[in-house]
Amino acid sequence: MKKRTQKTIGLISASILLSSLVSACGDGDSKSSEVTASTQAKSTAATTATKKDPVKLKFSYWGSPNEKKAIEAATKSFTDKYPWITVETIQIPNDDYNPKMQALSAANDLPDTGYMTGDLGDTWAQQGRFVNLFDMLKKDPEVKKEDFLDSIWFKQSDDNAWGISTAGETFGLFYRKDLLQTAGVSAPPSKAENAWTWEQFVDAAKKLTIDKNGKNANDPAFDSKQIKQYGVMFEAWDGPINNFIFSNGGDWLSPDGKDFTLNDPKATEAIQKLADLINVYHVAPSPLAAKSLPAMNVALQSGIAAMAVGGQWMNLDLGNAKVNYDIGVLPKLKKSVAVAISGATVLFKDSKHPEEAWMLFKWMSNPEGALDLYSSGLWMPTMKKWYTDSTLIAKWVDANPAAHPPGFKDAMLMQFLNNSIPTTSYYLKNYSKINATVSSSLDSVWLGEKKAQEVLDEVAAKIKPEIQGRYDAK
Repeated sequence: MKKRTQKTIGLISASILLSSLVSACGDGDSKSSEVTASTQAKSTAATTATKKDPVKLKFSYWGSPNEKKAIEAATKSFTDKYPWITVETIQIPNDDYNPKMQALSAANDLPDTGYMTGDLGDTWAQQGRFVNLFDMLKKDPEVKKEDFLDSIWFKQSDDNAWGISTAGETFGLFYRKDLLQTAGVSAPPSKAENAWTWEQFVDAAKKLTIDKNGKNANDPAFDSKQIKQYGVMFEAWDGPINNFIFSNGGDWLSPDGKDFTLNDPKATEAIQKLADLINVYHVAPSPLAAKSLPAMNVALQSGIAAMAVGGQWMNLDLGNAKVNYDIGVLPKLKKSVAVAISGATVLFKDSKHPEEAWMLFKWMSNPEGALDLYSSGLWMPTMKKWYTDSTLIAKWVDANPAAHPPGFKDAMLMQFLNNSIPTTSYYLKNYSKINATVSSSLDSVWLGEKKAQEVLDEVAAKIKPEIQGRYDAK
């Protein structure tokens, strides 16, 4: 928080000293002199506050109506604390965010601080358009780099971070408790050390996949073309699938950042296992079928899916809808991991008010300033103490059990604290082009037209000219 200036302290001290001298001489009522000193101190502080020039900041973000409400509440509490500062919040739809930010840049009208996507952020970071957050933390007397989790930094090097995760975000295995009970399936474990093997996961998904005649995917008469309840749903973008690639020991590039390794069997095996859920076991919807289905949280709520590999942000809508759900840790291949994934929050170098922008940046990074964003189930914190201090955990987890079911603490909170690995956008140079090429090429795998190994061997040649390394190269 902003410290009182030395000048103010000196004036207040002088007022109190004068009051004490008058009292000591016996020339006035001591109670009256105390009132006088107090009045003088308040007057001095008020005068100092009024000397501050008004400052207007702009904060840009994307998100749902619930996120808008929470962001506006957080910035209002900030301006209540620092009344000489006003904050204009600029909400931009997710899909329009990058084009809008580029248009604001062209008009020299970028915000002071706000959200940033991994792809555009990587490009602009290379152009030097963001403040190095590690430099700011070195100078700040209130908060240090060590106060934050290790997996939440968007870094160009060990001593240069262009962004911080807007929130702690990761994935878990969401499930409808009643649907599992009806199918006689035990709940997935919430602790990492007890995580389902892939075989246990597939077996559960088969029992939970029901056709229009009530037969599950284990039944020889099961009709895979007339499914009314899928055992599991997942989304085929790099965030969710990296959980299984990393779990199997795979990665996109070699540790030194020189070679494309997504065609290594450790990675292709994980991708193929996910594709087999669709095309071999018929327990997950195909990309074509998914187009006609609602979003995963709605599919889970309505019983179209019994389980879902989903991000922790699903807790917001599931909690609000009072869905009978819980969360297990994701099934593991070789080791249990949790992908750390989030958009970034940045400080723009062009801000005309860098001091106040940093104050707002810190405010938005601290759950105390925006508690609704966390207790609602939308976000998890980026600061370590909010995962280890039981009093603080109670403020955002225990405060809203509907959005933080019993499995949440082990399957998400502890898993994120202990086993999180930053996803591709945090460390992959030229992430936007590489991800776009890989993503479009994998469509044929999800459709069952080609095997993952074949496709990624073909992709390797296309990717080679685009490889620029990794920011965490070893």
